[in-house]
Amino acid sequence: MSVAEPRRIVLFRHAKADWPQVSDHERPLADRGRMDAAVAGRKLADSGISFDLALCSTAVRTRETWKLAVHELPERPKTVYEERIYEASPGDLIALLNETPDDAQTVLLVGHNPGVQALAEILAGQAEGDARERMSRRDFPAAAYAVITFEGSWKSLEPGVGTLVDYWAPTE
Repeated sequence: MSVAEPRRIVLFRHAKADWPQVSDHERPLADRGRMDAAVAGRKLADSGISFDLALCSTAVRTRETWKLAVHELPERPKTVYEERIYEASPGDLIALLNETPDDAQTVLLVGHNPGVQALAEILAGQAEGDARERMSRRDFPAAAYAVITFEGSWKSLEPGVGTLVDYWAPTE
């Protein structure tokens, strides 16, 4: 894998969570969230994107979202459950992505709002078609994902270097 080849990041917000009497980190998915996570997985599979690495928050709702979504993919990528994604700022998420080995071309990050939405907005200096307008209109609901490409190494990832090439939400 050459650093000259475009990289791809898929920023995937966890599906709709329930609100039982547990800590925020331990909140599970709601029934609708379980359904939407599987649908998002099918949409990712239909996109033809092949993932080299998945980074997933350690929160229960993100782990459940990923478990349901990855079941729909043709191949399961290496998955790292990363506690730094929980409650991460966009800067924290960029720092985490900067640590990605350069042999990974496509990374999926399963996380939380407001960090995931803010990161998509910050990274995407450009957009293709109506992807930015659709993302802005929908406000990055649960189970939504954005696909961003950029040139260079993971260490070079910074605000504005990416192109938003796709956006999908269960309400699309």
